[in-house]
Amino acid sequence: MPSSTDLPLQCPVCSRALSPADGQGTGPARLVCASRHSFDAARQGYFNLLVGKGTPFEPDTAAMVEARFSFLGQGHYKPLADAVAAAVVPCLSPGDGAVLDSGTGTGHYLRTVLDTAAAQGHDVAAMGIDISKFALRRAARLNPEALNLVWDVWQRFPLADASVDAVTVVFAPRNAAEFARVLRPAGRLVVVTPRPGHLSAIAAVTGMLGIEEGKDERLAAAMAQYFEHESTSDVDITLSLTRREAADLAFMGPAGHHHSHADIAARLESSPEPLSDEARFRVLVYRPLKAA
Repeated sequence: MPSSTDLPLQCPVCSRALSPADGQGTGPARLVCASRHSFDAARQGYFNLLVGKGTPFEPDTAAMVEARFSFLGQGHYKPLADAVAAAVVPCLSPGDGAVLDSGTGTGHYLRTVLDTAAAQGHDVAAMGIDISKFALRRAARLNPEALNLVWDVWQRFPLADASVDAVTVVFAPRNAAEFARVLRPAGRLVVVTPRPGHLSAIAAVTGMLGIEEGKDERLAAAMAQYFEHESTSDVDITLSLTRREAADLAFMGPAGHHHSHADIAARLESSPEPLSDEARFRVLVYRPLKAA
């Protein structure tokens, strides 16, 4: 049975193999390499592997993470999580399946992948990475069997080449070169993006950011050097929300970096309950291009 500590980790300082040490409970207390670089687990169960200047990118705040955890924990986006799991599980290697959730956030989508895989008899090693330590605190509690790492997805991943069967990217930055490097030849990349009209009613009231023009074209161009598009499926979810749930939904995304939860909630005060809207997602599956 594979364990998440069986994943071929690489030290972010020297690139030598990084191994677990001083295990306790469901995971290791420390990760060490032969050069004696050492990384201790945080009290909440995640590891911070960022070294040097860390990352220049702004992580989600504790308040944004709390809003996301509350919203996703109520199951509003479960059909999307099920669709992601349905795309991942068929490509898992028998006996040593491995998944990387890039931009794992609170870990809800990875949780569904792991539960679906287990229900179908798959043993899976898993890693979730995110730049927000606040998100990783939640993810480590939700997915204690996974390795949850604070990491910048624009840096080289602390994983060996061809080490995972699937990479999942749900509303997170996409480092196509690194996804291709860590995927096994028969692996799959699963990307989730919003479609036009996504949450348009709530966005009109709360000031949520809209979908950038040409976003689909830029995604296709970024993937083309490393991946071949395999399939596309759309997931539509009709939402019926309280004002608090709608405020959490707006605040948990990029708008949370520009507006306070109180400001968003104030904009929704006059909206009648329940608030109706539609979440529109696109699930894209890619396979790595074969080496020439």
